[in-house]
Amino acid sequence: MTSFFSILIPRDKKLFKHIFTLATPVIISNLSRVLMGIVDLVMVGHLGASALAAVGMAGMVTWTAMSLGIALRTGTQTVVSRRLGEKKYNQCGIALRNMQLFSLLLGIPISFICYYFTTPIISFFISDSDTLWQCIEYAKFNFLGIYFIYASFVFQGFYTGIEKTKVHMKAVLASNILNVYLNVGLIFGSKHIIDTLEGTYFSMFSNLWSFYNFPMLGVKGAAIGTFIASIWLFIHYFLYLFKSDIISKYEVFKMTLSKKMFKRQIEIGYPIAIQETLVMFSFTIFYKIIGIIGVLELAATQIIFRIMHASFMPALGVGQACATLVGKFLGEKNPDKAEQSIYESLRGSFYIMGSVGMFFIVFSHHIIGIFTNDSSVIEIAVPGLRFVGLLQFVDAICFTLWFALTGSGDTKIPAIVDVLTHWILFIPACYILGITLGFGFWGPWIAFGLHLTFFAGFIFWRFRLGYWKTIEV
Repeated sequence: MTSFFSILIPRDKKLFKHIFTLATPVIISNLSRVLMGIVDLVMVGHLGASALAAVGMAGMVTWTAMSLGIALRTGTQTVVSRRLGEKKYNQCGIALRNMQLFSLLLGIPISFICYYFTTPIISFFISDSDTLWQCIEYAKFNFLGIYFIYASFVFQGFYTGIEKTKVHMKAVLASNILNVYLNVGLIFGSKHIIDTLEGTYFSMFSNLWSFYNFPMLGVKGAAIGTFIASIWLFIHYFLYLFKSDIISKYEVFKMTLSKKMFKRQIEIGYPIAIQETLVMFSFTIFYKIIGIIGVLELAATQIIFRIMHASFMPALGVGQACATLVGKFLGEKNPDKAEQSIYESLRGSFYIMGSVGMFFIVFSHHIIGIFTNDSSVIEIAVPGLRFVGLLQFVDAICFTLWFALTGSGDTKIPAIVDVLTHWILFIPACYILGITLGFGFWGPWIAFGLHLTFFAGFIFWRFRLGYWKTIEV
């Protein structure tokens, strides 16, 4: 039996290099998304703790609906990578069209239902009046962008599945740059930007916002900027379908669909849809519990969660590359190669997340200071970030093996276990430790660590069983 520590020793250097060839563009795009999110957070942070808490809560609530897109991506990528291995290229295009049609039929109604009921939805999670109205303003525009997020997830699954991860990188980078540009203008307004930059070395950049009278909208401006950027992301992905090595090889614009393939895509994706929705809803409850403990604790948690993306987003890139290779090698009837790709991916995730985790521990005070100058928030957030740094190796196992299993089509049992551990272990422990036993801020975070450790143990055991090697897609 392979020992735990042996996965840290590189074995297949060629395969390891190929994983990172596929993963690097995804890692760059994920890091850029995190960086742009961090820039957004820094800008919103200057509006005060209430604005910071509002954006954090609105982001968690709206992501509960948006996370369905992960199921659409998985239903696309798993089938596309398998057909790539089987050299059935035209069926890759069919898988894309199936899920794009489904994202349209699903996304438009959800967008408008959530938009219409934004106020009662957000009111359930926020009671502080100053935070509430800002949270509602931010959530409304996030809800309007749900369809574009779904469709973009499908594109991401397609391009990653055919090993065109650079397309994903370019589209996300362009969208994120647009997002930051619009957010700066709409949060602070043209006049404030020009006045602030006047007389500094950066005064030349004021021209970027001088041609149009951007109004000062605060939190609402951040939401509008993100909404417009999500539309551009969808458009950018779509335009790449016209590239000569994609349009003809994968026959992306043929009108044919496949009911049989669509059914299989739904079978693969629906457990993840349920998983992501219930898991993200559990994190909104996690946020609500911390909000009960205090607004300062909620603001600190929002900062910590955003920074966490800097560590697990790269791991998501490795995981997505791993999922593609697992599907491709299983399509080639080579399960041993698929298994080896998983071990090499684990090594990559350990290297990345371990390094970032150490960075969090050593430089936590400096990192938190970037986001806020509120000493009360800093005092809470610094030890919280150090705790998150300790969890990075555990997180590497969870992310990489979860993607590996989804790449093979093994989604149902991992989804069930993940949901159960969130609602039977994580959420009750959050309330008991944080409120009943009076641990405050640390109660929910200790519960988070317990959940993560348990799920890592399960997912590693599930991978070692080898059932995933026999699944037909």
